[in-house]
Amino acid sequence: MSRRFSHLKPLFGLLIFLALWWLVPAGVKLFTRGGFYEFQAPLTVTSSHLRDLQTYWSLRGQSDDELIEAGRDLARINAQAALSRQQTETLRDEVARLESLLELPEADGYHYEIARVARRDLTAWWQRLTIRKGRNHGIVEGAAVVYAGGVVGRVREVHTYTSVVELVTSPGFRMAATLEGEERPVTYQGLPNPPFVPPVGEALNIPPDIRVSPADPRALVSSRLGGVFPEGLTIGLVTELEPGSDGYFQKGTVQLSGELGSLMEVAVAIPDKPAAEAFEDGL
Repeated sequence: MSRRFSHLKPLFGLLIFLALWWLVPAGVKLFTRGGFYEFQAPLTVTSSHLRDLQTYWSLRGQSDDELIEAGRDLARINAQAALSRQQTETLRDEVARLESLLELPEADGYHYEIARVARRDLTAWWQRLTIRKGRNHGIVEGAAVVYAGGVVGRVREVHTYTSVVELVTSPGFRMAATLEGEERPVTYQGLPNPPFVPPVGEALNIPPDIRVSPADPRALVSSRLGGVFPEGLTIGLVTELEPGSDGYFQKGTVQLSGELGSLMEVAVAIPDKPAAEAFEDGL
């Protein structure tokens, strides 16, 4: 009899452990989980630095012709960036002049903390990045994470030296958005995205008079109602629509960028004003 159930001993042991863990107070669980991340953080950051060092030495092995061509490409990109910066500063000065002339409240500002990606956890049920900056660089939970192509996600957890970012591709991710050229808000949510397929999301509560098609898609962008996200950042392309569950509004598939799974650096948008101060200014 004992020989028949001997192969079930590991399962019984796991069930006993889970039962004991369920009885542990929530505060102890939270402390244990946080301590595990802090213990693991040096290993994650070190392995990321080693990958960067490996990339550096592989680039050192390139020929002079390849380096010269890369230098030319970089010079062109720097020239375009300098021009874009001048245009941005001109527009910012014009906005400040109009705000002063019309006595409008100052728009909420952000400063960006650039962070290197240390690890990726990409499964069908969650999509996360671990970045190499945390509380030591002023990162806060809930902060927007962006890159040159638009929205990356939102900071989910903050530790001393690292932070966990929930990607826009994750099923648990939701935010307010608008279709480009529209002011009416819609809701964006992530969907389960298995590996090795183009990532997609879903847009909900789309007004019934809007039309899109694969040949004529429309960009979905962040809305001021999204709170932490600057307005007008690209989320993806809405390529098709179908009736929603309420029979009035529509829902649509959102094609997301494939770059989200291979990003090396991201920018965390940190509001210049604390949330409480911004709320008081609005009263």
